[in-house]
Amino acid sequence: QSGDMAGKIPKEELEDLREAFARVDLDSNGSISAFELHDLFKEANLPLPGFRVREIIQRLDRNNDNLISFDEFVSIFQELKNGEIAKSFRKAINRKEGILAIGGTSEQSSEGTQHSFSEEERFAFVNWINSALEKDPDCQHLLPMDPTTEALFGAMGDGVLLCKMVNLSVPDTIDERTINKKKLTPFTTQENLNLALNSASAIGCHVVNIGALDLKEGKPHLVLGLLWQIIKIGLFADIELSRNEALAALLRDGETLEDLMKLSPEELLLRWANFHLENAGWQKISNFSGDIKDSRAYFHLLNQISPKGTEEDQPRIDISMAGFSEKDDLKRAEIMLQQADLLGCRQFVTPTDVVSGNPKLNLAFVANLFNKYPALTKPEGEDIDWGLLEGETREERTFRNWMNSLGVNPHVNHLYGDLQDAMVILQLYEKIKVPVDWSNKVNRPPYPKIGTNMKKLENCNYAVDLGKSAKFSLVGIGGQDLNDGNATLTLALVWQLMRRYTLNVLEDLGDGQKANDDIIVRWVNSTLADAGKTSKINSFKDREISSSLAVVDLIDSIQPGSINYDLVKTSDLSDEDKLENAKYAVSMARKIGARVYALPEDLKEVKPKMVMTVFACLMGRGMKRAV
Repeated sequence: QSGDMAGKIPKEELEDLREAFARVDLDSNGSISAFELHDLFKEANLPLPGFRVREIIQRLDRNNDNLISFDEFVSIFQELKNGEIAKSFRKAINRKEGILAIGGTSEQSSEGTQHSFSEEERFAFVNWINSALEKDPDCQHLLPMDPTTEALFGAMGDGVLLCKMVNLSVPDTIDERTINKKKLTPFTTQENLNLALNSASAIGCHVVNIGALDLKEGKPHLVLGLLWQIIKIGLFADIELSRNEALAALLRDGETLEDLMKLSPEELLLRWANFHLENAGWQKISNFSGDIKDSRAYFHLLNQISPKGTEEDQPRIDISMAGFSEKDDLKRAEIMLQQADLLGCRQFVTPTDVVSGNPKLNLAFVANLFNKYPALTKPEGEDIDWGLLEGETREERTFRNWMNSLGVNPHVNHLYGDLQDAMVILQLYEKIKVPVDWSNKVNRPPYPKIGTNMKKLENCNYAVDLGKSAKFSLVGIGGQDLNDGNATLTLALVWQLMRRYTLNVLEDLGDGQKANDDIIVRWVNSTLADAGKTSKINSFKDREISSSLAVVDLIDSIQPGSINYDLVKTSDLSDEDKLENAKYAVSMARKIGARVYALPEDLKEVKPKMVMTVFACLMGRGMKRAV
């Protein structure tokens, strides 16, 4: 994605920037994090207190992910390039203090842009939420919000809107019956916010640094950062081959479906836009920022995807190209958006967002276009192996969401392909307190042109060694298996990482003793018995768990009175009853503050691994109460 900026900066200068960035980016994960900045300042003989570093990050960090990407770095560099401090900055960029000039001298300009960026996002998100939830009876007290005011941040406070947004992106994540909607008190509001945050985490949002209080207070950068993650997950849900086979129309000569499946949703969107631009005889774009500023590519895209009236359910919509030759960029953008409005797709961007090339909002605009009018036909080619197109299994999705919620970088779109250099796995070891020797044992991207796979394989071997040192059971698993993307063996390692992560929570609460399955089962049964409940479990394979009654009773034992037993079916359970109980149980667990990643189906089908994580998370929550 760093191609975005390449067009505007001389090539040599971009290389210098990349080198400077690489020197700053100590773990070479493609972004600079707060902790790296801290070390950098120390090395530059200017030790700064942690809070100063965090302030600088907040000013620079335009997409609120607590990281500064190369693109953000370059765009800030460009802003400064024209300023009076450009000279000193360019001198500094070749030394380690490069980053200082950004955070130091140009405080004013960085802060200004940070603020205006948020305003544009706020405007876009408010309009999106207003139209998406307009008919929802539970949101009438909040909608429509005025996009020109701070209304959005106040509207987050009771948690209802946030729960609805999670369900909008991944339907059925939250059981509607568990959202507190009437006569809200500070306590029931807090429950809604817990429910929203723990559910957002379960669909793969990185919410580690956000608490219910931040949302209650409506802290703008945290609210916008969380909303963007939720909205993006919804927008990207169908930009995936197994969900949308017509995407195979984007195959290029000599490519296989597998090549196409490796692309991220962003890369697929770019490929899609260029497919239509090529058909229109227009030049390709390489990003949704600089290359779309003049709206001309958008005119052609709209013209290509608008329904031509050949399908019965879609009347013809004619896009006028009249504004194409308008001289003024802003006016041209406005006329283009009026055409998008004919398609019901005037969402996310204002003319100013188009002309300034706001990458986030333009990405959302294009994703929404794709979702409504993909205008692709599934190819009938004989040489396409459709057998490859198995969608993600539930277990794979759960693991992927778990990793993404921990903020691994890069974001995991494809479980096996994105782990083949082990960088994500090594980050997960750090999350389970297994130290990683980044400077001596890890090859970091970008990899050399020659010997790339060797470097990745060395990382994979190191990841397996670390697993052995962490006492994982890795019989028959070698680095090569991770490097090949072997599903069964990669999953075996990932499961052990997730299991250890789950058990670590219990260790932090107890007296440091290692938790295991037996300890959890014993705790569950004694907690249920102490609360006078009749349910119990024999193990995580116990078929009785399929009713979810033990989970529901346990939640009620931890937080007495939280369960509405009128909603729980107890006898002669059909499969549908079991699923309804499981949905209620999973949402209630999240609502009382347990960060559960498992899905209702895991309880209904009694998948022992996932069942273990549910009870372990509830035990963690229950022990917190006891502390």
